[in-house]
Amino acid sequence: MASVRFMAVVVAGLALAGCNLPKPDYAIVKQPAPYRTEPNGQWIDNEDYALDAQGFRVDKQGNRIGVVDIPGKTAGETSNAMAGFYISSTGQKAPGSVMQPSAGSAAGAGYGPGSANPMPSGSMPAPSEIIPPSPSVPAVTGPPTPITPTPSK
Repeated sequence: MASVRFMAVVVAGLALAGCNLPKPDYAIVKQPAPYRTEPNGQWIDNEDYALDAQGFRVDKQGNRIGVVDIPGKTAGETSNAMAGFYISSTGQKAPGSVMQPSAGSAAGAGYGPGSANPMPSGSMPAPSEIIPPSPSVPAVTGPPTPITPTPSK
């Protein structure tokens, strides 16, 4: 029985290998070039912006568009997202300080219940510290009464 199945798989494999399978359409489609060259030698990208020799977009005066000078913009800042954490590759703690949140960012956020931030001590306050007991509800006294389930009929 196993040899019949094996022969069926072999015949099906040979029949499939002999078929002229179609080529997918996406193999024929070619991506357009990211830029084109004008007759004067100027590069133009797909959104009709002129490009300089390094490939940055430039305006009519030749100034780069949308380029941010990161070292110039962050000069003098001592903020460091890793400040205070030990970095094993350097063998010391990361220098700098973590940025303080802006004045308006503290609204609706904080430590404790109802917040996504845990308490700095690592524990939550007791519920009695958060919600004071209601004066209209009498205090519970006496031993607890055990509840025993009754069998269903």
